[in-house]
Amino acid sequence: YSSILDDQFCTFSTFLKAQEGSRRRETRITFDRDSRKLSYLERDLVKNTVVLSKEMDIPECVHDVVGALNRLRALRPEPGQVVHLPMSDGKKLVTARIEAQEREEIGTPLGKFKTIRYEAFLFNNVLYSRKGRLFVWISDDERRLPVQIRVRLQLYIGTITLQLEKES
Repeated sequence: YSSILDDQFCTFSTFLKAQEGSRRRETRITFDRDSRKLSYLERDLVKNTVVLSKEMDIPECVHDVVGALNRLRALRPEPGQVVHLPMSDGKKLVTARIEAQEREEIGTPLGKFKTIRYEAFLFNNVLYSRKGRLFVWISDDERRLPVQIRVRLQLYIGTITLQLEKES
């Protein structure tokens, strides 16, 4: 996955190359600010066919998930505050609600961090149809490091937790 962002973390383009078993897909999303259009193109690399091609109107600044995380880090909302960010996965455009919930100390392989826990409301037919919850813990210091990300899905997998292991 690759994402090109501006200094406000608005997305210019994303590229995703995915392989799941014998399935191979390539997805390109271009965000054109001048025309205020988003172009989505998903290709099946095995069959050499277009799976989905679409265009939609967008506001001047739209974030992908990576850009939204970085914008959240820059905004620094305090517990009790709510932020709304325009987001798109290329198929759908939403104004995502992100709630700053509370301060917590989180232990990772890199050590303990004082953090603020945020919940991003992207599942349950908001941006993604799948039922689930997304939590992000960002360090409560000048670095604003994403220390932990947890996705709770109603699947066999259950919960996926990503933790910060090293800082470079």
